[in-house]
Amino acid sequence: MRQALEHLRVLDLTRIFAGPWATQNLADLGARVIKVERPVRGDDTRSWGPPFLKDAEGNESREASYFMAVNRNKESITVDISTPEGQEIVRELAKTVDIVVENYKVGDLKRYGLDYESLSALNPRMVYCSITGFGQSGPYSSLPGYDFVFQGMGGLMSLTGKPDTEPGGGPMKFGLAISDLTTGMYATFAILAAIEHRHISGKGQYIDMSLLDCTVSLTSYMSMNYFFSGEVPKRMGNVHTNIVPYQVFRCKEGDIIMAVGNDSQFADMCRSVGLPELSEDPRFKVQSNRVRNRLELIPILDKAMLQHTMLEWVEIFEKNNVPCGPIYTLDQVFEDEQVKHRHMKTELNHPLGVNVPTVANPIRMSDTPIQLRKPAPLLGSSTEDVLKSELGLSDDQIKGLRDKGIL
Repeated sequence: MRQALEHLRVLDLTRIFAGPWATQNLADLGARVIKVERPVRGDDTRSWGPPFLKDAEGNESREASYFMAVNRNKESITVDISTPEGQEIVRELAKTVDIVVENYKVGDLKRYGLDYESLSALNPRMVYCSITGFGQSGPYSSLPGYDFVFQGMGGLMSLTGKPDTEPGGGPMKFGLAISDLTTGMYATFAILAAIEHRHISGKGQYIDMSLLDCTVSLTSYMSMNYFFSGEVPKRMGNVHTNIVPYQVFRCKEGDIIMAVGNDSQFADMCRSVGLPELSEDPRFKVQSNRVRNRLELIPILDKAMLQHTMLEWVEIFEKNNVPCGPIYTLDQVFEDEQVKHRHMKTELNHPLGVNVPTVANPIRMSDTPIQLRKPAPLLGSSTEDVLKSELGLSDDQIKGLRDKGIL
């Protein structure tokens, strides 16, 4: 069955997370992605473990789960781009691709003749995406940075965590590398937008993606609240700033998320907890008043929620059209009947002779469905094939490059 992007070829010069996440998205959609890694060491995240994949004999390999999370469906070649010969290999490959994605520090690839200006002169139809911490311009553009830094600088940690007045209060990072993930997603659709524009213009273009920019964009309605009110938002734990009740409640056993998004759902919730009169109380009847009077409403609901266990409330609320949900650990997530039905956990056969579990791509397309073809590649496993098929190099030429340490 055909895939949506199987006509596209990608030269992947990325490492760590944001860049590889973007190119994995393209690979999942069918693009051929050739990942260029350093000889011997490869991508830094190959060593970011444990845990590491165990082979068929139960021996620990060098395949880190972190690396395997963002490099599925790709081919790996090893090339030392600090050498003239390695740079020439990358330039020749760039002539044949539609997309180049890189996340080197600003100016690094220009020293090697692998920057946008150099490669677009060889291939004007190429879309070239650069991903950096701070972007290609500005006073911080030359600085390095990791996801954690941008969660702080971008404002996310000022919004995440318990209030300072509560025990354990203080700034808290997101549980995942959310700045990297978001930047990778933005980069993916920016690349596809540039490809679509190429259909009209016939030309590629340059894309400048910044982790800081993308993190700031995530503040979304919280920044709009600040712009409109002039008040700096504070950490509110599991409470929503603009919607009430929209938070975690303690039950007789366990905790539950209640996410009441409109007045009709609020009335349904009030009937469900045995307090129908609350939905007619002028303090709480409409959403804006519930926000203004949350300190009066929430203690009433806190008491009511102690009547039943979390599982009992889920059953009651689901029958009465009240949006709610349990708080799962990851083992519980993948045992949930809906998650199982959607096949969000799948397995791929690995060259080490084992099946590798992976989180499935969530995109569902009717005519060009996602195909998870293979797990993250072994380091350099496609080097000879790519150099022979794409550049026409002979066995002797490849051996000579290997002997020099270029591959």
